[in-house]
Amino acid sequence: MASTAVPNLKEQLRQLVGTPSISATDPALDMGNRPVVELLATWLEALNFKVELLPLKGNPLKANMIATLGGSSDGNGGLILSGHTDTVPYDEGRWQSDPFKLIERDNRLYGLGSSDMKGFFPLAIEAAKSFLNKPLRQPLTILATADEETSMAGAQALVEAGKPHGRFAIVGEPTGLRPIRMHKGIMMEAVRITGQSGHSSNPSLGANALEAMHSVIGELMSLRAEWQQKYNNPGFAVPVPTLNLGYIHGGDNPNRICGSTELQFDVRPLPGMHLTDLRAELQKRLASCIDNDRIRLEVISLFPGAQPFEQEQNSELVQTAEKLCGHTAGSVAFATEAPYLKSMGIDTIVLGPGDIDVAHQPDEYLGLERINPMVDILRKLIARFCL
Repeated sequence: MASTAVPNLKEQLRQLVGTPSISATDPALDMGNRPVVELLATWLEALNFKVELLPLKGNPLKANMIATLGGSSDGNGGLILSGHTDTVPYDEGRWQSDPFKLIERDNRLYGLGSSDMKGFFPLAIEAAKSFLNKPLRQPLTILATADEETSMAGAQALVEAGKPHGRFAIVGEPTGLRPIRMHKGIMMEAVRITGQSGHSSNPSLGANALEAMHSVIGELMSLRAEWQQKYNNPGFAVPVPTLNLGYIHGGDNPNRICGSTELQFDVRPLPGMHLTDLRAELQKRLASCIDNDRIRLEVISLFPGAQPFEQEQNSELVQTAEKLCGHTAGSVAFATEAPYLKSMGIDTIVLGPGDIDVAHQPDEYLGLERINPMVDILRKLIARFCL
């Protein structure tokens, strides 16, 4: 066994944090994750995992990695330990230390991605090491994805490829060692209105895009109220779907009729609400609130969106995780790759050692006290679903 070629847990995390893999909507900040998955592949191949790298179409610098140990590949069983390898950008000057250098202080490991969620991979590998010399009846898979923080393109590519195979999956997002079986989805949309500019002394000379946007905002707020009346899930801290008006810009001068304006907003739907249906309703309702033929309205999706997620309470995976963690499976408001795995018939929960409160923040860290309990939970899950 070539396990001596694999660094210890902290050294793995040091190398992962030290390998930048920022994904961002700004092309100037966006970079590939290929060096990270290649690093993971090197370690896992040394542990006798069968490793497959799957570059994303049109972007060879970004790739998913599927590493499998033992069992069969018929897709009828096994456990997947899944995480994304990209991070968000960081606030330069607001970190107390270099975000790409793992620093240990105050019983914490500081570094970009330590909590969300590069820190999950060394723990998964540490748990897997306990089973290298044991015959696994069902396969153990470690899955590493690309572009979760922006487009979910990595997860979507896996769905299109029908990979990986497995019966159960853990998505190691930061949940503070508490199992999560539900989360809201997210969609980000833009409304762009083009009118006709003109001298403000005579409104008939133009068509005011800002005034049309006033009608659009009123319609969005009415639609939000209707959705919140129709959909309610007490399992969430905010039990209704939300719609946030996040950005608006239009016009160029107070003495000109506004010729164009744009509004950007997000919707966080509950399980049972489907993005395709919501977008169709948005298109229909917003188009109907404009009755001026000199006004042109477009509704544009800023990214494909992430579906809401729900794993049934009676799932064997949920009940096993609840016993191991000592907590009832709950919900979170943030989105993950869990619905993509669930769409492939894989029972899935979200469970990881980090804290969402420090994710996407300066001085992101993983608490040392979380490491051994998470490794222990993963070992017991592997034993339950792979041996």
